[in-house]
Amino acid sequence: MNSNNPDNDMDLPNWVRWLAQDADGQWWGYEVEPHQHHKGWYENELGRNIKTNKITDSVNWMNSLQRLRKDN
Repeated sequence: MNSNNPDNDMDLPNWVRWLAQDADGQWWGYEVEPHQHHKGWYENELGRNIKTNKITDSVNWMNSLQRLRKDN
């Protein structure tokens, strides 16, 4: 996985606008910008989220949030 663009090898739906990793190494896609909590990210009941097929080292998970696409 390319750390600068971790979605390169993920098959994500077009609605995914944000990508973030939890403390356990699991990557998630979000429709709206998620909020951080003590061991990961959550969508605050707005928009959709999807668990990806990627789990990687999570040394820097707190800084993993990336905006993939702008809203339409």
